Amino acid sequence: MPLVSPQRLLITGAGIVTPLGFGWRENEASFAADRMVFRPVEMFDVSARIAKTASLIDLPAERLYQSLSARQEERVDRGSKMLLLALREALKQAKREDMRDVDAIVIGTSAGAMQLGERYCRNVRASAKRQPGQLTLVEHYQPHRQMTTITKELGWHGPVTLVSNACASGANAIGIAMEMIRSGRAKRVIAAGYDAVSELVFAGFDSLRALAPSGIPRPFDAARDGLALGEGAAAMVIEAEGFTSNDAIAEASGYHTATDLHHLTQPDPEGKAAIRTMTEACRQAGVQPSEIDYINSHGTGTPFNDVAEGMAIRAWAGDAAPGIAVSSTKSAMGHLLGGAGAVEAVICVMALAGQWLPGSLNIREVDPVATFDVVRSFRRAKVKTALTNSFGFGGTNATVVMKQA
Repeated sequence: MPLVSPQRLLITGAGIVTPLGFGWRENEASFAADRMVFRPVEMFDVSARIAKTASLIDLPAERLYQSLSARQEERVDRGSKMLLLALREALKQAKREDMRDVDAIVIGTSAGAMQLGERYCRNVRASAKRQPGQLTLVEHYQPHRQMTTITKELGWHGPVTLVSNACASGANAIGIAMEMIRSGRAKRVIAAGYDAVSELVFAGFDSLRALAPSGIPRPFDAARDGLALGEGAAAMVIEAEGFTSNDAIAEASGYHTATDLHHLTQPDPEGKAAIRTMTEACRQAGVQPSEIDYINSHGTGTPFNDVAEGMAIRAWAGDAAPGIAVSSTKSAMGHLLGGAGAVEAVICVMALAGQWLPGSLNIREVDPVATFDVVRSFRRAKVKTALTNSFGFGGTNATVVMKQA
């Protein structure tokens, strides 16, 4: 792998949908206000769960798919609707009215259309008799079927790559898109990530005792008690320099992924794979740790994760650690699972464009492992280079480095 790619990768458009808002402008305003959006879960029964809250999106009431009938749109899951909105914003910002000249789409997701699968199971449990619509649920439960619906809506018929390696899915989707362009296989790729809250995922995290009983995640707080789930989507248009006439909003400059092979759900306490991903992503970007102005951390707020990531940042950055600003936007919107890496990468793009840092909210006492500059509230700052970490179950780690355009 070369230390610095001879070809710059330009991000010309970005879209974001989170519980903090629809689009770049609403999300930026929410970060500036140090807003967080956790509320009691009402879409399914959580009375038997330890945790009771999540960060949820109220989707628009109007139809989102022009190519589908109202009945057909009912088969589209919530997460895919969020993804479509993010894709539309990214294309609009990249000044693309259509998908012509897009070579590929890479999408990261962990749960996919899990809600449709849950509906299928509920129907089966309710009655053993044959029920209409069950095969439709099976078909549309599959993520690639949802992507077919989205590409039809966008009027595009090219290749789609789906990435699903837990909470690193969105970041790896961006990284794969970058590698496609670097290798010469593509000149223009759309990368995105998405996930929606579902009952199965909520119950799974709750059974692992990973969710915060308090209902509020406190990444890097000494008394943190777990994460909170969220949902959302983000997308970016990445183009090879010299093949675009659009203005770049940021540069995608470094990426690496590694697996720590430590435990199915717990991170390596020394963060060895995380150290490798940060080191190699920076090497590809041609920057040293001391040149990283901001890290959007994985920062889930669980006792194990924050210590592992804190140790990894300290080992990777060395003496430069105290000068690096770090925050976790999961403190405001929760953990977006397969969508987290893409959303947090777009937040880095927003920070680079706007010259600000989002806060890591709810901290009462900073954990001693955090020897870096923990950003506890919205801050105006000079940001030239940003890094985002995404660490998933199964030991998958991914880091993406972006630079100011």
